[in-house]
Amino acid sequence: MPKSIWILIIATAINITGASFLWPLNAIIMTQVLGQTLTASGIVLMINAGAGVLGSLIGGRLFDKLGAYRTILIGASTSASASVLLAFFFETYTLYGLFLACMGFGSGMMAPAMYALAGSLWPDGGRRPFNAIYVAQNVGVSIGTALIGIVTLVRLTDVFIANAAVHVFMLGFIVYFFRHWSGQLGRTADSSLSISPKIPFKQQYRLHALIIICGAFFISWLGYTQWQANVSVHIQDLGIGLPLYSVLWTINGLLIVFAQPLIAFIIRRFHLSIKGQMTAGIIIFALSYIVLTQASVFSMFLVAMLILTVGEMFVWPAVPTIANQLAPKGREGSYQGIVNSISTGGRMIGPLLGGLIVDFYSIELLFLIISGLLLLSLPLVRLYDRPLQKEEKVEQSAS
Repeated sequence: MPKSIWILIIATAINITGASFLWPLNAIIMTQVLGQTLTASGIVLMINAGAGVLGSLIGGRLFDKLGAYRTILIGASTSASASVLLAFFFETYTLYGLFLACMGFGSGMMAPAMYALAGSLWPDGGRRPFNAIYVAQNVGVSIGTALIGIVTLVRLTDVFIANAAVHVFMLGFIVYFFRHWSGQLGRTADSSLSISPKIPFKQQYRLHALIIICGAFFISWLGYTQWQANVSVHIQDLGIGLPLYSVLWTINGLLIVFAQPLIAFIIRRFHLSIKGQMTAGIIIFALSYIVLTQASVFSMFLVAMLILTVGEMFVWPAVPTIANQLAPKGREGSYQGIVNSISTGGRMIGPLLGGLIVDFYSIELLFLIISGLLLLSLPLVRLYDRPLQKEEKVEQSAS
């Protein structure tokens, strides 16, 4: 693995560590510190996710226009500034929501740039650079959530200081290690590309393929977010308790890090293409939700989590890999921005949709609906590259 990818891995882990200080505590901070309702907490998280969607789209475009370093620097500066201000002004609800949204926007800008940069630094790596970023994200989540207990030992609000410290350190890390990438990666070197006539959307076959695969990606995230929202409440209703729910996510993180050789072996052994990996992952996802319909004790939730984790190890790195393969020269950032905005949008809408189904019907029906939607998304995975065949025909007729 190239040294530059290791630098990117460390940066990703640091960035996600900082973000992981706040998201598990948001509901507690909103209700116990700010005196707000859970509904208000949900609104803040939706605004944060919405800002992340916007940041992803803008960050992807900036990567193509300004290059990797400037885009990531702008995103990191935005997040660091907002986190420092949040550490001083967290007691005001409106400012809390505003600074959290700014952090979401900054992180959203960085995410597609990081993925696009990984593809640029290791162009022959296939899924490996994106898998490395995915693993680094999970390492960051594990470190961040593990440190919460230590950071909040004296005061719950000390988490804001820790969050700001990590984001400022991240900014310094980027300035020191990323500056030699300034303008070299991401920005289109061939000026003729910038003055070429704009291609009508109808003829952007690669973009059509990306949108199709992102449909399956969005449905996958709709389901995945139920574990972070409605499953946690369901587990408490069954009397299992939050400590064991936390254990499920610890196992998830450990499995993602240490089971990578097993996943790599399966891919090699069965000669799984990217399309094959997506197909296998989504089927495994669907199976995990079918298991959840029968879960009433911790051991069944553990089985469902183990199945879910195997599925995500196939799916999550595959989509950025596909985006990198589909992206025309000079649009790598834009394509990664679309992918990241889709995942963020799924995280934003998933808990709300799931909550409505649970409130009006039952959580078992929610799990069945998610399983059905996942299986219905399989044709999107199998057929996403059909538009590329049209592109080949057009190129052949033109020649």
